Amino acid sequence: MKFGIDVLLEHSEPAPKSRIGLVGHPASVTRAGEHSLDALIARGFNVTRAFGPQHGMRGDKQDNMIESQDYVDPRHNIPVISLYGEHRHPTDSMLEDIDLVLFDLQDVGCRIYTYISTLKYFLEACARTGTAIRVLDRPNPAGRPVDGLYLEPGQESFVGCDELPTRHGLTVAELARWLVWKNNLNVDLSIERLPAYDPDAAPGYGWPVQQRAWINPSPNASSLNMARCFAGTVLLEGTLLSEGRGTTTPLELVGAPGFPADEVVRELAMSVPEWLTGILLRPCYFEPTFHKHVSQTCRGLMIHTDDAGYDHHRFKPFRLIAGILKVLRRLRPGEEIWRFHEYEYELDRTPIDVINGGPFLRQWVDDENADFGDLAGRLDAEAQRWVDERAPFLIYK
Repeated sequence: MKFGIDVLLEHSEPAPKSRIGLVGHPASVTRAGEHSLDALIARGFNVTRAFGPQHGMRGDKQDNMIESQDYVDPRHNIPVISLYGEHRHPTDSMLEDIDLVLFDLQDVGCRIYTYISTLKYFLEACARTGTAIRVLDRPNPAGRPVDGLYLEPGQESFVGCDELPTRHGLTVAELARWLVWKNNLNVDLSIERLPAYDPDAAPGYGWPVQQRAWINPSPNASSLNMARCFAGTVLLEGTLLSEGRGTTTPLELVGAPGFPADEVVRELAMSVPEWLTGILLRPCYFEPTFHKHVSQTCRGLMIHTDDAGYDHHRFKPFRLIAGILKVLRRLRPGEEIWRFHEYEYELDRTPIDVINGGPFLRQWVDDENADFGDLAGRLDAEAQRWVDERAPFLIYK
């Protein structure tokens, strides 16, 4: 299975006078496992500057809101500019001596994953400066299914760059095409496509299992299972429940000390059994070594999409986690669920609202008169809206 970087290296001749800026991270690798920066320079491409997103070009930062600094790459002696430090947006001066930006970030198919924010910011910067940008496409490991709520107008943030649902079902290149249309950008965009890519094909349903190694695009994106769960488990970052940070399976489970796992599953099975379908939901115990509930034994639920019963099109991670929060509120109405902390520098907003892209989810969980149908109806309507909206921008059908 060839990714965009492989196609570029095989079919494009280096232009020594064309100055290139590469946007990359630890998963920016070729089919042979060589980092894109090293591969491009070794084959004669004139990469004069590199840009690292959140967690760094080579992967140097573990948690959120741990900033990276600019530095000089010790192997190639070129500047590496951090876009998760003093700057989030590339400035005009960063691009003034660049002829072409190569964007080669592996995404996980979720609006809240910040690499698509970096994509939007580069498209905007290249439109301003007249710089060409080429997206080296990579698969969406979460595949085509849509889940979650649209980001509401005015609720934009670094974890919500535009008005799209939580789980969007597009590759990075397809998303770039939509962003250009949505924001009316006059930008010189080109794409290196994925040959013979079928995002609905089993067993990977978006990821070429047994063809390409899974390489963490960020420290806590440690598996294909995580990518499939992330559009739901990321909501837990705005709660007092653990999402598994500090364990070997971050963002693949939910729990806390005294978490009523059995009761939650039983209530969900009675109320919305379809929200539990398509996965193995396994009761478990875990003890985080850092982050929430450090050194405390937590009762929890582990989500498995690597089980024979996995149904890619029926599993909706956003609904699952939203349902868990709703049941927990009903079981323990006086217990605090939400976490109030500085989240991605949005100092005056509740973290769960920042993550969700608006207050509706929190309000629905807290409203004792709201039922599961209220959320399901909105999710269904917004999913259909997005399927229609994204259709013209699909490359792989």
